[in-house]
Amino acid sequence: MIVPSLATFLVTLINITVLFLVLRAFLFKPVTKFMEDRAKKVQSSLDQAERERNQAKGLLQQYEDQLKKVDEEATAIILAARETARVESERIIAEGKTAAAAFLEKGRRQLEAEQRAALTVFQADAAALVIGASSRLLQRELNSDDTRRQAELLIRELGTTNVPG
Repeated sequence: MIVPSLATFLVTLINITVLFLVLRAFLFKPVTKFMEDRAKKVQSSLDQAERERNQAKGLLQQYEDQLKKVDEEATAIILAARETARVESERIIAEGKTAAAAFLEKGRRQLEAEQRAALTVFQADAAALVIGASSRLLQRELNSDDTRRQAELLIRELGTTNVPG
C-alpha cells in the first residue's frame, strides 16, 4: 500500500484550497451573479406582465362600459325616433281630419247654396206656371202685383209642406 506522506498531504490540501479559491473567484461568483440577475429579470418580467394584465382588464372593463353606454344611447335614440314618428303621424292624421272636415263643410255649404239657388229658380218657375195656369183658368189677366203676391203665398205654402229642411 501506498502511505501518503505529510508533505504530499499538505501540498494536496494547499492545491485544493487554491483551486477552490480560484474556482470561487472565477466561476461561482459570476454564475451566482448571473443566476441572481436572471431571477431578477424573470421577476421583473412577471411583475410587468401582471401590471399589463391588470391594465388590460381595466381597459376591457372600460370598453365594455362604453359599449353598454353606446347601446343604451342607441336604444334611447331609437325610442325617441319612434316617439317623434308617432307624434308626427298623429299630427298628420289630425291635419288630414281637419282638412277632410273643412272639405266636407265647404261641400255642405256649396250644396246648401245650390239648393237655395235651385229653390229660388224653382220658386220663380213655379210662380210663372201658377200665373200662367191661373190666367188661363180665369181667362183674364191679373195685375202684376196681385199675381206676384198670390204666387209667393202659394210657393211659401208649398215650400213649408214639401221641402225638407
